[in-house]
Amino acid sequence: MMTVQSPKPPLIRVNAVIFIGFPILAAILLPMWGVYAGFTTAQWVWAVIFLYLNGLSITGGYHRLWSHKAYDAHWTVRLWFALWGAGALQNSILIWAADHRRHHRHVDDNEADPYSAGRGLWFSHMGWMLREYATHPEDFSNAQDLMRDPIVMWQHKHYVALTTFMNLGMPILLGLALGDVIGTVLLVGLLRLVVNHHVTFFINSLAHFWGTRPYTEENSARDNGFLAFLTYGEGYHNYHHIFQKDYRNGIRWYQWDPTKWMIAGLEKLGLASSLQRVPDFRIQRALLDMQFKRAQDLAAGHGEPALLAILEREYQIFTESVNQWTQLQSARYERHREQLGDAMVERYQQLQERWEQATLRGQFRELEFSLRVQRKRLQMLVNQWQLQPLSAG
Repeated sequence: MMTVQSPKPPLIRVNAVIFIGFPILAAILLPMWGVYAGFTTAQWVWAVIFLYLNGLSITGGYHRLWSHKAYDAHWTVRLWFALWGAGALQNSILIWAADHRRHHRHVDDNEADPYSAGRGLWFSHMGWMLREYATHPEDFSNAQDLMRDPIVMWQHKHYVALTTFMNLGMPILLGLALGDVIGTVLLVGLLRLVVNHHVTFFINSLAHFWGTRPYTEENSARDNGFLAFLTYGEGYHNYHHIFQKDYRNGIRWYQWDPTKWMIAGLEKLGLASSLQRVPDFRIQRALLDMQFKRAQDLAAGHGEPALLAILEREYQIFTESVNQWTQLQSARYERHREQLGDAMVERYQQLQERWEQATLRGQFRELEFSLRVQRKRLQMLVNQWQLQPLSAG
């Protein structure tokens, strides 16, 4: 019996022109103009500057500021992100953030995630934007907070005018200043836009297929240092999907995350505040959880009862550390609540509170250190076991 395939949703013609037509135009027109007139160093430099202004406005503004509330920003910064984010031609803040929150809530759910990786690399990269799929309706019920933001709503209302000016008007003005309007529009306008699109789309597609999963296997998101280099730090996607409120994606000092550095710089200038950082203990806990899972799977798969017994003891130590951390968190919360309830305390009480808080901080650091040590011990245990011959049976 033949199965009847359901018809494809209607094509969104404007999106097809932008996401398919523009790259074709770039591939044809840029080489032609390059041979005919050439491009100056200044034009290339400005193309990179515009690329970063657009990209950082998406990652630092659309994504970490508005979608995840990972920090607060001064209105001038929010306005700057709204303007250059419009220049990225990826829709308004409101639509972008609502879709992205839906993605995090329903990640890999083919029926609810707007750009589910479960539907394939092409679909998650840009196929989801080419047709009127039911997975991305214009529903802002998850973005009521953004609808109360005057800058977000101003940009949403005037988005077409803003994106037209930023993508056509700005390159024309720059071209007049540089003495080559056509070349500047092609390089700073067209090529920059195409590159910026696919750099962002890599996070929805490649970052769910290519890389490692050190923090969680509950979803398809991967960490990938190479993608982080291309995407202004967004490539540490496995970390981001488990700790989406953190203003950082690359949490190590050596991990490439210019968005994180920009936000930290804005804080030092007094233009950003309330930067959200996941406690190191929770990060170590997630890493250890994954190590235990993989070590136990490895031991069980090869029938190694001795290793399983050692892992069970290690997991007991891990559970005790987690319980201690939870108790400390409760103690810190209660102390903070008491402080809020009685602001008029004596000087000696304030000193006592400081000492007790310092004691709590010390205990937190000890627990964080103990998890790091246990992670290394567990890794050494697995490495040593892998070097040994398999037991008989």
